[in-house]
Amino acid sequence: MKKYIVLSVLASTMLMAAGETKALAAAEEADADYGEVFGQFRTFYVDRTYFYSNKPDNNRNTLATGGYIGYKTPDFNGLTAAVAAYGTYGFNMHDVDIDNDLTSSYYDPSLIGRDGESYLFIGEAYLNYAFGNTNIKVGRQRLDTPLAGADDARMLPNLFEAAVVSNTDIEDTTLILAHITKETTGTFSNIYDDGYGLGFASGYGAGTTFAQSGDFVNMGTVALGYNDFNGDGSTDNKTDGVTAAAAIYKGIDGLTLQAWDYYAHDILNAVYLQADYGWKCLLNENVTMNASAQYIGQSDVGDALAGKVDSDYWAVKLGASLGALSAYVAYSQTGESDGATGGGIISPWGGMPAFTQGMVTRHQFFSDTDSWKVAGTYKLNELLDADVKASLFYTEFDVGATNSYAEGTAWTATESGFDIEYQATKALNLRFRGNFPNKFHPTASWDEYRLIANYNF
Repeated sequence: MKKYIVLSVLASTMLMAAGETKALAAAEEADADYGEVFGQFRTFYVDRTYFYSNKPDNNRNTLATGGYIGYKTPDFNGLTAAVAAYGTYGFNMHDVDIDNDLTSSYYDPSLIGRDGESYLFIGEAYLNYAFGNTNIKVGRQRLDTPLAGADDARMLPNLFEAAVVSNTDIEDTTLILAHITKETTGTFSNIYDDGYGLGFASGYGAGTTFAQSGDFVNMGTVALGYNDFNGDGSTDNKTDGVTAAAAIYKGIDGLTLQAWDYYAHDILNAVYLQADYGWKCLLNENVTMNASAQYIGQSDVGDALAGKVDSDYWAVKLGASLGALSAYVAYSQTGESDGATGGGIISPWGGMPAFTQGMVTRHQFFSDTDSWKVAGTYKLNELLDADVKASLFYTEFDVGATNSYAEGTAWTATESGFDIEYQATKALNLRFRGNFPNKFHPTASWDEYRLIANYNF
């Protein structure tokens, strides 16, 4: 079976590569006269073996293909429009039918629909107007912001209905104002169907069941589902959405500063700050250094539909690069906090900017948790005469007893992993990834491998 899987991925990859020249030529012609066709074809295989109390348990795996394809109109006095369809198709790899018997014993749910189905939907549909130093984008779109983002970790990303205005009139400064009303969560959200115990700290809320398979759902419902966290007897958690404002400054050589404020109406207010600075090492000019710091502070607002929210997180990171080698070490701390959602940092809309997160382990946002991470990347271009890079990482999370995943239990979770990436052509990217969490839950660990082929056009 695994031989069949690898051959399927390789076959799809060869077909992608064979059509690259023709596809690029067609895209250039479309660009010149009729607008632009854009998209990504993705084939993804994931294989995970669980260990409970250090004993091997079930193995589950899934092979899927899909991605998105869209069309963007030519520019008409600064006005453009775009529409894109997103979809995924899961292959029947086992004796059970993927559409009727999706269980953890057979299929990994993170590449397909919530009930194992394949599906297709309109994920982007927006108008964009650019004039002077201002850009306005309204409609269904992808967002990549610190606390509301695509989180494109598996087959399909999170997508949003929003209005976003950006302006660069002030020198070296970008100002952003956005209002987000709805979200459809991507296939990764299927992992977090446990309610709020794990999801809130991992980028997904208690309402992911109501925001998948192409259904754009109110931002309050995505975050809270129909849970009565504030105890007022109401389970209608629809809100006026999330209003975000940001300023990004790059006026000092080597320094980038950014400040974001997210006002999730009747839920919480979240402040995100980040500073990044790069410089030449004083001891060796061939070494480039970089240092970063980030902070998140959250508090409940309005009707406090999530109950009490009073939490903070901070992290620092120090890195260096020399030739083909780069590495960094990071440390973070989330303060002890309580609340109806279990305390800690709440991140229900796909935002996951933490310096210390693992490939899958995102425990750094749990209440009263200290985390650290070390990672390194080596570019093998000269050795292999090909665009290849390999990365290794190790993370450790000292989780406090006030966490929302195993309440009342303090434990240490770790994760190690690797990522090998090959840019085969300008359009074709191939990846082999592995992650090995130990005590992700006090009683559960696993080994996971992924094969990914992305063809961008």
